[in-house]
Amino acid sequence: MGLKETYEFESIINDITNHPKFLKLRQELHHGISRYEHSLRVAKMTYKISKKMNLDYERATRAALLHDFFLDEQTTEYNARKTFKIHPLIALENAKKCFDLDQKQENIIASHMFPVCNTLPKYKESYIVTLSDKLVATHEMYRYKAALMMGVYLIFLFNMISIQK
Repeated sequence: MGLKETYEFESIINDITNHPKFLKLRQELHHGISRYEHSLRVAKMTYKISKKMNLDYERATRAALLHDFFLDEQTTEYNARKTFKIHPLIALENAKKCFDLDQKQENIIASHMFPVCNTLPKYKESYIVTLSDKLVATHEMYRYKAALMMGVYLIFLFNMISIQK
């Protein structure tokens, strides 16, 4: 992004990224990085795509930033599979408590796990956030989590070889 776009992007999300509850996402591990960083990446991709397509990029960007606005402690009663499906609704409730959302933003957040979740995307911006989230998550899983797992396997292998000697 150029300087003008970076300034515009920052002005759209500034109140969210400085909110004390949202800042807690910096401590939440997600795809090998923080959930804060993941959400920021999804918001940036959403901003670029929706602006290029002449869509409602401001509301889409804000909703994209809030799409995973939940803490792990809020999902302890669920297994991983259930958390995968229900976290959009938890994120939506958290976002509604802290920020003013309209119906479009609510749908964007609630449907970002489509087709896994039960909420259908109603807007083009909803589909863009869903796609952006999948692309960013795939990159993160490959870049960070896979590298982390490879490191763990290499350490294990090295330890096994050392024990053999």
